[in-house]
Amino acid sequence: MHKAKLAVLFTLLFSGAGLAQAADLTIGLASSTTSMDPQFYVGGANSAMARNLFDGLVNQDATQKITPALAVSWQTVNDKTWRFKLRPGVKFHDGSPLTANDVVASIKRVALAAKSSPSAYTPYVADIADAKAIDPMTVEIVTRSPAALLLNNLSRIAIMPARLEHTPSSTLNEGKDVIGTGPFKFVSWTPDDQVVLARNDQYWGEKAQWDKVVLKLYKNSSARVAALLSGDVDMIEAVPSADGKTLAGKDTLRMVTVPGNRVLYLHPDQDRDRSPFASGADGTNPLRKLEVRQAMSLAINRQAIVDRILDGQGMPASQLVPQGYFGYSAAVPDAKYDPQQAKQLLAKAGYPKGFSLTFHASNDRYPNDARVAQALGQMFNRIGINTNVVTMPGSVYFSRAAKRDFSLVMGGAADETGEASGVLGPLLETFGPNAGQGNRGRYSNAQFDRLLNQARSTLDNGQREKLLQQATDLAMQQQGVIPVLFFSNSWAMKKQYQYQGRSDGYTLPYYVRSADK
Repeated sequence: MHKAKLAVLFTLLFSGAGLAQAADLTIGLASSTTSMDPQFYVGGANSAMARNLFDGLVNQDATQKITPALAVSWQTVNDKTWRFKLRPGVKFHDGSPLTANDVVASIKRVALAAKSSPSAYTPYVADIADAKAIDPMTVEIVTRSPAALLLNNLSRIAIMPARLEHTPSSTLNEGKDVIGTGPFKFVSWTPDDQVVLARNDQYWGEKAQWDKVVLKLYKNSSARVAALLSGDVDMIEAVPSADGKTLAGKDTLRMVTVPGNRVLYLHPDQDRDRSPFASGADGTNPLRKLEVRQAMSLAINRQAIVDRILDGQGMPASQLVPQGYFGYSAAVPDAKYDPQQAKQLLAKAGYPKGFSLTFHASNDRYPNDARVAQALGQMFNRIGINTNVVTMPGSVYFSRAAKRDFSLVMGGAADETGEASGVLGPLLETFGPNAGQGNRGRYSNAQFDRLLNQARSTLDNGQREKLLQQATDLAMQQQGVIPVLFFSNSWAMKKQYQYQGRSDGYTLPYYVRSADK
């Protein structure tokens, strides 16, 4: 009898009958998480990873609309005072209950986390003059002036336990105190390799389907595809354009492609008389001249780049947000390809024979970024700009670009807030301690800054959109930045999985479902 019971138990354990089987998910990522501190470095890979572990007072859905999260409701007491009611019963991963003090401490912590950050979160809290707990479940936020974008900005601020207010980023990067309220708990992080997560069974929303998630890094696109085809991973992001049609044609796989909000752009050095890698015959910096920047834009055959290098997975860009986004300006003309006019503008600027330029770019951060950079270099050469292209790993490139080691840089910016100021501010606002943190070309225009800041303080949606459009018109006329293209976002997965896809490009395992669910 005893043996019979053991045999039945053995059968149940190893056949899965009568017991829930472990549900694990392995995903191949294209970009490396550089910090486990959700308030340290604004970057797509970091922001996506943080969403697995942390919530904001509000979150963004798949199309970047604001949705309630740790706050279930909010109201404006007056033009500068907001009150948020917190979701009851929420617990952090360490078991401590969410209170208003945690929210206040998290907002204050952003300034600490900003130290040594190459791209800080401080612009998202710059409007906040004070935050205080009215009672354990009510937070009051007072802004310096009317802040129409407060909710959008707060969607970027992860809420952490109050006891971590003075905890440095280095502690979280050691794997300690990575504690949020999100659908998954932190297990481990091996830099430039993988992050392991476990389901948060105390999550305030619907529980994640997956007991364990492994997010593995495959910077090499071919390796990422090979990992999916071999079954080493269940799903990959950033499907290489050259492999999209092949993967979509396989009966065992599923492809998901959605329009993306990430713009690929060029930032020319605009404030230095002498630039390290751009020089005319007299040694001065040609990129300071508007005609030169306009010529460079005219030299770019954007549609050819989309068609030939991205296999159609993109769209030419002439401004920083796609059509349909709040703040998009219909007054900005479509990007024009005209190398003859470009040569005429160079001559008008005083460079009839061109000038010397070394163009720096990443080679592992964006789809086919090295090939795109080489193509851009060839296009500049055709109009007489003697261009040398140098690419390097993103881990090296972006830190050097932030130090302004280069004269012309290529970068990508996702519209993190879901409206135009989310990219106009970081890329074009006059650089300062709390502004223009991604403005590596140091474009500066007082009228642009005024329009942008007026938009930020205008609560009327119609008026605010007009101001954002005017700011866009001005910056694009001056080529403060040269937009190149918008990327499409794509994922491939085994047929038994489903994923909606997101305009922000985030890969969030919480929203990955078994096809039969």
